[in-house]
Amino acid sequence: MSRRLPVYLLIDSSGSMHGEPIHAVNVGISAMLSALRQDPYALESVHVSLITFDREIKEILPLTPLDQAQIGDIELPKSGATHLGEGLEFLAEKVQKNVVKSSHDVKGDFRPMLFIMTDGSPSDLMVFRESLPKIKACHFSEIIACAAGPKASTEYLKKITHQVVSLDTMDSTAFSQFFKWVSDSITAGSMSAGVEGSMDSKLPPPPPEIQLVL
Repeated sequence: MSRRLPVYLLIDSSGSMHGEPIHAVNVGISAMLSALRQDPYALESVHVSLITFDREIKEILPLTPLDQAQIGDIELPKSGATHLGEGLEFLAEKVQKNVVKSSHDVKGDFRPMLFIMTDGSPSDLMVFRESLPKIKACHFSEIIACAAGPKASTEYLKKITHQVVSLDTMDSTAFSQFFKWVSDSITAGSMSAGVEGSMDSKLPPPPPEIQLVL
């Protein structure tokens, strides 16, 4: 079995994402998977998982080979909390359980990648704080967090990763550009995974619609 590159998507599905935002996310994820399937390195190594968080945590897609990944539309509750902390804890459990670690006898998976998108702030601050060391222990090669829209807080995302980007608008153009950038980043990761087994990927520069948060 070839070494896998696990890619996790953690997406805010709280009620405030209703309407165009979640429609654009659904379209963007579908386009991202289609783009990745055009890349032979990604097709060989990438496995994708999609987890959503609102007041509940849902594993929409367990870690699945790219060529078999089928993701239906994300559906939202009418309203409710944004349990990002619980989402991160759930994600950390899945990574520890499903990502194969290297040993003397086995070459394990490549270090996983994580992409987070939220349009607000975590409602479960205590759990959020408790989740941070668990995420660090997962040893992701890249964590990219996206603060989507004017109400999204970058403060908490910066506690997870130094790679935080923001979208000022929540229209389909902005989201499609974000997911295109995500697919380009995954492609860069899968290509570097295919070259001498290294995972020292350099992320492509984001498009103008996406602002890097310093």
